[in-house]
Amino acid sequence: MSNIARILQDSRIIAIVGMSDKPERASHEVAAYLIEHGYRVLPVNPALAGQEVLGQRAYASLGEAAASVAPARIDIVDCFRKSADIVPIAEEAIAIKAGCLWLQLDVINAEAAALARAAGLEVVMDHCTKIEHRKLAVAA
Repeated sequence: MSNIARILQDSRIIAIVGMSDKPERASHEVAAYLIEHGYRVLPVNPALAGQEVLGQRAYASLGEAAASVAPARIDIVDCFRKSADIVPIAEEAIAIKAGCLWLQLDVINAEAAALARAAGLEVVMDHCTKIEHRKLAVAA
């Protein structure tokens, strides 16, 4: 079993950083898919904090999202942000003791990946959670 397959099978709570409330945006589509497949999704977007997106309360920060599920932890921090914006997100993912820093398609940041790995997080870069989950469903 690949690391990606194991991460997706072992995870239940996913924070989506950069979540949009616009249905045409990739983050919205991926979140809807993940919810449909049994994951708990925590939208993280300061502009949407306190609102509901896809029936889920949105949070201003990973810290707030993590506090909402404590004592459980966020398994995956799924990043829909520009590559240049990822280091602070990685630092926040480390601070909340997330299990995995996941960078979406075309999001690549070696510095953030190195920080996260050094802190014990798993890292997936340049992959889509929806696409990877679909591969698992086909293989099953």
